[in-house]
Amino acid sequence: MHEELRLDNQVCFRLYTATRLITQAYTPLLNELGITYPQYLVMMVLWEQDAQPVNDIARRLLLETNTVTPLLQRMEKLGIVTRQRGKEDKRQQIVSLTEKGKAMEEQAYQVIPAGMGRELSACPFQFDDYERLAGELDTIINTLRQR
Repeated sequence: MHEELRLDNQVCFRLYTATRLITQAYTPLLNELGITYPQYLVMMVLWEQDAQPVNDIARRLLLETNTVTPLLQRMEKLGIVTRQRGKEDKRQQIVSLTEKGKAMEEQAYQVIPAGMGRELSACPFQFDDYERLAGELDTIINTLRQR
């Protein structure tokens, strides 16, 4: 067998596995909020800046609009966002938080950081280690985005 094709030699497998397990750790915390992990990502984008076009949300999440649109439709049914036609460009849909969606930020703050801290407490990383890892992952992401 070629060493380059061994599963244990694949960075991508480690990234995939870490992502899957971290998302799995988020699930019970997000269940308290009544949302999924992808919906949580959209909420974080809107908590940073409310009333954004669908295209901007998709761009921020590095997703296609046809991936984000069904998420937004489900979130609208949950009563946490609204979608309205743009005032200047009627083709554009603007996504805004409802009062329920705005209030969810505080609930998320109370549940998620502490919950994920508990999930990762056995990991020997310090805060600086996570910052360095985030920077290294950003380098990989930015390199691959430019292709």
